[in-house]
Amino acid sequence: MKNQLKNNWKLFLLASFTLGLAPFNPPHILGKIKWILGGNAFFGANAMQLKDWFDVLLHGTPWLLLVISVVLKLYDLKINRNTTS
Repeated sequence: MKNQLKNNWKLFLLASFTLGLAPFNPPHILGKIKWILGGNAFFGANAMQLKDWFDVLLHGTPWLLLVISVVLKLYDLKINRNTTS
């Protein structure tokens, strides 16, 4: 599974730019992140509902997978460079 995460960075990049940014004007994920960081996501009259959290999961997963993939790839490159030196 680690190799699949590391080697599928192109797929995760494509998914991030399509599903991760949909709808494009403005991207859903940016509005949800602002909502969460604003502090109103958990309590109050404008608290996020279950569908909003599902929206964060749906639009945020491609970005999370892309970050994990890039970190694993960079870690692998660092390890390989240190063992060949």
